[in-house]
Amino acid sequence: MTGSSPWVNYSGGAEIVLVAVLIAAAAALAYAGIRLPLPARLPRPGRTATIIILGAWLLAVIALVACVHVYLTQVSEAGLTHHPRTDDVTPVTLLGTAVLFIIIAVAQRSRGWRVALGSAVAGAAAGPWIFEVPFDLIIMPRTHPVIDPGLYRVVLFVPLVLTGILTVAWVSLSPAVRVRRATLWCLAGMLAAFAAWGLIGFSYPSAPAPLALNDLSKILALATALSLFLPHRSHAGTPEPAPAIPSRETVSR
Repeated sequence: MTGSSPWVNYSGGAEIVLVAVLIAAAAALAYAGIRLPLPARLPRPGRTATIIILGAWLLAVIALVACVHVYLTQVSEAGLTHHPRTDDVTPVTLLGTAVLFIIIAVAQRSRGWRVALGSAVAGAAAGPWIFEVPFDLIIMPRTHPVIDPGLYRVVLFVPLVLTGILTVAWVSLSPAVRVRRATLWCLAGMLAAFAAWGLIGFSYPSAPAPLALNDLSKILALATALSLFLPHRSHAGTPEPAPAIPSRETVSR
């Protein structure tokens, strides 16, 4: 443990494996972006699937809150104290999320306020979790809860990661979402920033270098979410081709 860091830094073989996996994943996404010729429409879930996604998300949130409550209760009953660290990360997240919401809502206003508002909510909710899900998976094996680490590492992180995955799944509910080359390239850039962070042990973002890499990767995650909701060409002022007018000969036939 480095000082009072919430997780143990990566080092040695574990650091090499982490960086190699992140670089490989970033390269695969970048290549997929090159191979993607046109924006791809995500399959939209039907009514039943939508209810399942939202219901599962709600259950995951309830489970997360309950698990955190149980853990903090156990810590308090054990007579242990928790000293929160100075948080320089949350303000960046909140500001970026607010900006993302506004940009998506404005960009999709031509589709009507319902689609614009729904897309803005889905994009703003998913943006931070695009960062958080892989981040949590990286730090999870390096954390050491003060009460029964083997149990509470799973109890705390499983509902957390499930909540993140299901929140990101919200974007599939919007008819405006498209996967673009920029989507894959921004996501690749985020993983590349994680890899650079891994080269310094993926240490807690308190020193300048890890803090800068944390902010950069979070901005790239928000950019990934934004790229999903950029207006399609036909909705961005480019006129669609006029339908062909049938000739008299065709009409007579």
